[in-house]
Amino acid sequence: MSTQTSSQTSVPRRLGTLDRYFHITARGSSIGREVRGGLATFLAMSYIIVLNPLIIGASADSTGNFLGGGSEPNLPAVAAATSLISGLMTILMGVIGKFPMAVSSSLGLSAFITYGIVVLPGMTWADAMGLVVIEGVILLVLVLTGFRSAIFNAVPGALKIAISVGIGLFIALIGMVNAGFIQNNGSAGLELGVGGSLWGWPILIFLVAMFALFAMWAAKIRGAILYSIVGATALAITLESVLRVGPRTAEDGTENPYGWGLTVPTLNQDWLTMPDMSLLGDFNLLGSWQSIGVVAATLTIFTLLLANFFDLLGTMVGVSNAGAIKDDAGEIPHSRRIMVADAVGTIGGGVGSTSVNSGFIESTVGVGDGARTGLANVVTGILFLATIVLAPLAAVIPTEAASATLVLVGFLMMQQIVRIEWTDVEMAIPAFMTIVVMPFSYSITNGIGAGFISYVGIKVFRGKWREVHPLMYVTAALFVLYFISGPIQEALGVG
Repeated sequence: MSTQTSSQTSVPRRLGTLDRYFHITARGSSIGREVRGGLATFLAMSYIIVLNPLIIGASADSTGNFLGGGSEPNLPAVAAATSLISGLMTILMGVIGKFPMAVSSSLGLSAFITYGIVVLPGMTWADAMGLVVIEGVILLVLVLTGFRSAIFNAVPGALKIAISVGIGLFIALIGMVNAGFIQNNGSAGLELGVGGSLWGWPILIFLVAMFALFAMWAAKIRGAILYSIVGATALAITLESVLRVGPRTAEDGTENPYGWGLTVPTLNQDWLTMPDMSLLGDFNLLGSWQSIGVVAATLTIFTLLLANFFDLLGTMVGVSNAGAIKDDAGEIPHSRRIMVADAVGTIGGGVGSTSVNSGFIESTVGVGDGARTGLANVVTGILFLATIVLAPLAAVIPTEAASATLVLVGFLMMQQIVRIEWTDVEMAIPAFMTIVVMPFSYSITNGIGAGFISYVGIKVFRGKWREVHPLMYVTAALFVLYFISGPIQEALGVG
């Protein structure tokens, strides 16, 4: 159904082309709110420019070479490519999908490629990026044939709500972990702060930002999210300039548990840099078939495909519910276009050697600050492109300052839990599994899989198999294969 069939006709002709194209007024927004929301999204996810190179750029493949084919890491090239591809694909999502969901390198899939694919005997980084391109092409075909949309529409409403709630808990946990508020202490598991105590200036920045944000949000101050990030960053820069806190892990490997987690907030750096674009086009489309064989390559593509497929589903639902972005039928507007843009983003990630690119759940930060249309994406994308030459722009913002926004967004998404009918155990149990597995396993895909399998299993066991959409059987079966893909690969001798 058309996204704005009834509402769009009420928009006066005198409004500008920009307003009419993005349905700004029709979605109850304004150009100012879209700009502010796009900026908030960028600030919340700008860490990807620093973190993605540390994941895919700092590890060698099975031949001993790093991304780009050199014998030494080339992190600036990875950062420049990440900024470029993220910017272009985010703008594409905004212009085509007209949806406020930024696109960038998926950290989970970047880690899977780094630690699970390029280490396979014979695999190179170019081969791995070729697999990403192939996976993106398959995704695009699934969208154009209507299969991806059909699966999305086959998911029961209660499970879609549960996906959104689970994502809320997941991103709140991400925010707390990124800020060091919750840390993994090895055998002791997760604990509060350092050794169970909240100590150190970075954690203080996180706490100040979080409680200031809570207070501003409760007071209904517009721009609260953006104000909290900018204010906390300014305070962090001041503290670092005076106290010289330093990083949590120094270049020589020295550990400082009370240091900054990822980026040290400082203005003392070279602001203009010439970008290294040598990674663009550095992929081998069919190299993996020769390196690891057809069976192993096929299983690897299947794993990437399923994870990417349902990560987008979860992110779409999360962003849509966070901003109440629905059409007259209660569905996500332009969902087919959104899926096309996401598939093209994956292909772009492989071509640009930046890993799988897909929708970022941190986009809910921008939605929480007012973004409702693709114009916010255009703003976010332009800022990503600016970091190609203004590399320190993203590196100035400490994760401790931006992570507080994820906690608030988690709270906002958690509020939807009341829409689940908890007395209906046939839906409540799958919803519960979806919600808890996401944060506990640190994966949106795992949570969706647990919910789907539980839903189908309970319905079949109770003799209500006719109530289950046929595509739910297909996806549940695929998730079973996904969860046991490791043993299958080992049995076939390709792990």
